[in-house]
Amino acid sequence: MPRRLGSRPSAHSAAPQAAHTSFSLHSAALLKRMQQRLAETPSSPEDSIPLRVLVQILVTIGIIATDLAIAESIEFQGISLWAVPLSFVGAGWSGYRRRDRNIPVKFCIAIGMLLALAFFFVRLWTERNDTRLALATLLIHLQVLHSFDLPRRKDLGYSAVIGLILLGVAATLSQTLAFAPLLLVFLAIALPTLVLDYRSRLGLGSQGFKGGSFDLAPKRLGAVLLIVVSLGLTIFMLLPRVPGYQMRSFPVSSPIQVNERFDSSSVVNPGYMQEGRDGTGTGGRNGEGQVDEEFYYGFNSKINQNLRGIMKPKVVMRVRSQAPGFWRVLAFDRYTGQGWEISRNAESQVQTLQRSNWTYRFYLPDVVTLSKTREIIQSYTIVANLPNLIPALFEAKQLYFPTQNAAIDAEGGLRSPVPLSEGLTYTVVSQVPYRDRTLLRKSSTAYPPSIRDHYLPLPKTLSPRIQQKAKELLATSPKPLTTPSETALYLAQALKQRYRLLSDLPFLSPDEDLVEAFLFKHEGGYADHFATVLTVMLRSIGIPARLVMGFAPGEFNPFTGYYVVKNTDAYAMTEVYFHKYGWFTFDAIPGHELIPPSIEESQAFGVLKQFWSWVASWLPSPVTGVLNQLFELIGRVLGGLIALFTQGWLGILTGLGALTGLSFLGWLSGQAWQSWRNRRWLAQLPPMEAVYQQMLQELASQGFRKPAYLTPLEYAQEYSDRHPPEWAGTIAEISQAYVTWRYGGDSPNISYLRQRLKRAQLQGSIGQQIQRRLLQLARRSKRLIARSQIF
Repeated sequence: MPRRLGSRPSAHSAAPQAAHTSFSLHSAALLKRMQQRLAETPSSPEDSIPLRVLVQILVTIGIIATDLAIAESIEFQGISLWAVPLSFVGAGWSGYRRRDRNIPVKFCIAIGMLLALAFFFVRLWTERNDTRLALATLLIHLQVLHSFDLPRRKDLGYSAVIGLILLGVAATLSQTLAFAPLLLVFLAIALPTLVLDYRSRLGLGSQGFKGGSFDLAPKRLGAVLLIVVSLGLTIFMLLPRVPGYQMRSFPVSSPIQVNERFDSSSVVNPGYMQEGRDGTGTGGRNGEGQVDEEFYYGFNSKINQNLRGIMKPKVVMRVRSQAPGFWRVLAFDRYTGQGWEISRNAESQVQTLQRSNWTYRFYLPDVVTLSKTREIIQSYTIVANLPNLIPALFEAKQLYFPTQNAAIDAEGGLRSPVPLSEGLTYTVVSQVPYRDRTLLRKSSTAYPPSIRDHYLPLPKTLSPRIQQKAKELLATSPKPLTTPSETALYLAQALKQRYRLLSDLPFLSPDEDLVEAFLFKHEGGYADHFATVLTVMLRSIGIPARLVMGFAPGEFNPFTGYYVVKNTDAYAMTEVYFHKYGWFTFDAIPGHELIPPSIEESQAFGVLKQFWSWVASWLPSPVTGVLNQLFELIGRVLGGLIALFTQGWLGILTGLGALTGLSFLGWLSGQAWQSWRNRRWLAQLPPMEAVYQQMLQELASQGFRKPAYLTPLEYAQEYSDRHPPEWAGTIAEISQAYVTWRYGGDSPNISYLRQRLKRAQLQGSIGQQIQRRLLQLARRSKRLIARSQIF
């Protein structure tokens, strides 16, 4: 029905109009506030030019450090070549326009940040197993954009923090000490930056740049820098290097696409001619030949040990591992008289592995063992080109590798479809067995056919004199050798002691056996010849063995946490099989440890050990021996505590209890030490001075410490009314006696003053007890009154 003229609108029609009016008013107010906000100038712009310059230098150091650290592990990205100049341009422009709103620029910065985020997600997908580089690149992109909008001190603070974060990222990526100078420069720049920032907070700006309480004199800043660096190095030296890799995302290079068919039987060593490939190393399966200067001869499916020459030292890889060990490459099962070969190397006998497209992880075949094992994670960064053989701790269980395929041969050697090139990074998870001599003694000699058929045979032309020589060496043992483990151990030790490392050997004739020439003709040989001789002698007396090639742990750098491995660290050892317990290595090379480094050794306090080795070289031997025993005891205690925290909740609770007890003992020891030092200090003072200092110490413990600006008599007068009469009189009397003794040369009655002080201390302690008791009674009375009021 139509509404009549002059009638009032209904509630249904008035409600939308009111809502529309309210929305219009709200929108108008919002637009007005936005216009006011846009018209405002930035609040409190930072005018300190030195502060802006120093902050920009901090950011520059962070960018350069990140770029250099990336170049160490992958390749030079060149980020700093454009990021540093562009960030300086942005910082200069934002400093010049710090009092303007710069709305168009901020809009462009927002667009640039969105593009940087999109680039980050694309790179994150391709490098999803190690996101550190993608995150660092994103942070640099954001900082470059942020440098165009730095009007306030708070914005400069964000930039300084970004520089610090980039330095931390560089620290996680760096594998050498090239990062250390940048860290020192960053610290040297950060100190005056903090001073200028604090000056700005106080409203001083750049005033008083020379002089005043905020002096930036190089001498003062140099002293502070020296103190900070010294404290930092001391803490760094004392901190334990506990095993890392608690997260399961491991470093791996970007995916490598291999278009050719993967021949798992092929081993490609660039230094040696093989199947038409060129190389400077010569010599086939047998016969005379020369060693390549860069590539180790032992990394091949067939090796010739009748080679002569030496390699030039060159760093080939850096390894971060939870424990040191023998970076195993491959093993050989067939002895040829002058070398070794892998008998089961046909493509059908080498297992090809394939990973999922969603992960870099290869699962390797499991081997059943009764030995206790420990998981050890290793990350390898290849620094120089290597063959397509993948070093790893034995026994590897998981391989994180950038190719789609990998392979494992019958001897446990890992192979890649492509040679390991410079910059490649991969990770291996190994279950390394503990070497328990008691268990190994229990090993049976009932070897399965698969072991007897491959690790006991020897060439038919081998002289029986080798077996006879092995028995003669074992006969020199002072006690009977009844187990394979003790036999292998003693035979390896006998070779070390009775045969020599020779630097120059003539070539073997075509029909001459290497082991026979070593034992009976030269009475020694090259380092790898010792491993061959031990392996053959063990087989001759019925103990399964094979020759294994790999790298020594290398030189541990405690500042980076990496083992630096050179091509000259490659050598051969003997692996001996113990039934149901697996393979264990023995090193017969003179100068080497009989049992190579393994998981029992820890580098938790590697820096402290190196520092102590340098100090011990300057100390007398008896002092060094006593201190070594003391440090060994401390190391065992700390090692035991650290081990407790890895044994579940019970171990954690036990460790916390032990730490609490040790902390309490440390506190008691500290209190006793301070008391002894105080008594000794007082004993060295004149009697009157000692009495006066005792009084001051007693009053300080009660909360009445003497200010330095008060004289003894002024202190006595000011604080006398805050103490009971007995104490007030004692303070006045001792202070007066002290002043007359020190400045008037009088001789006070020391025994009387000591008695007076003791009596005051006794009364003071009794008074404190009475006061505490009265307080307890007062609290109890209040509770009783409160309860009575409730009822």
